[in-house]
Amino acid sequence: MYEIDLKGKYALVTGGYRGIGYTASIALAKAKANIAIAARNYELCLQKAKELKSIFGINCLAVKMDVSDLESVKNAVSKVKEEFGRIDILINAAGISGVQKPVIELSESEFDEVFNIDFKGTFFVSQQVAKIMVVQNSGKIINIASILGKLATPYMSGYCTSKAAVIHFSKVLALELVKYNIQVNVVCPGYFLTDINKSFFNTQKGKEYIKERIPVKRVGELSELESTFIYLASAPGFLTGAEIIIDGAQTII
Repeated sequence: MYEIDLKGKYALVTGGYRGIGYTASIALAKAKANIAIAARNYELCLQKAKELKSIFGINCLAVKMDVSDLESVKNAVSKVKEEFGRIDILINAAGISGVQKPVIELSESEFDEVFNIDFKGTFFVSQQVAKIMVVQNSGKIINIASILGKLATPYMSGYCTSKAAVIHFSKVLALELVKYNIQVNVVCPGYFLTDINKSFFNTQKGKEYIKERIPVKRVGELSELESTFIYLASAPGFLTGAEIIIDGAQTII
């Protein structure tokens, strides 16, 4: 549990049933916030919502949401508002990495799939939740980008472009919403161990990448992100428009 108490606060986490999104959900649950977990896979959201409710005794809601579809976002956000009465915290964690191809081979649909989920999804959800927060005159928006929004990486043009857009959008939104007592910050994780990349980092190539590119000589554990989410969800109003880079010093070499 955390010393910071978010009891009585209501949070929406997109992509909140797996990976970094689930880490955010766990962190908020430990701090006693009530949570709505939103994603396209409603059944998995429901499963995780039941688990968190059982373990932490919070109100935890599962919501079906396709972040790339504005009408789906509107309907889901409306449902959360109806159930909770307010939204104090938004964590935009829904995202995909997409296919890895050279720019000259990447199709429009392949690029659009990543951009529509990773950037437009963040835009749509932030837009709809911000409307609620403006009326409340309070709120915390935490967007998840990536160090690849800052580092050019071959064959990942869709992902790098989308995450760079999320970083800059977060700063624009922070300036627009500051007069409503709403703080907007963006987290840029480096490489964290997940079910998806675990097999790669166990290979010789993966181990060499860690040795050569990550100064702390290891990838991060997802639990190491929890305290950042809790701090940003409760931080003072002077902390807004910030990039929080958590990457084992990878971006500074």
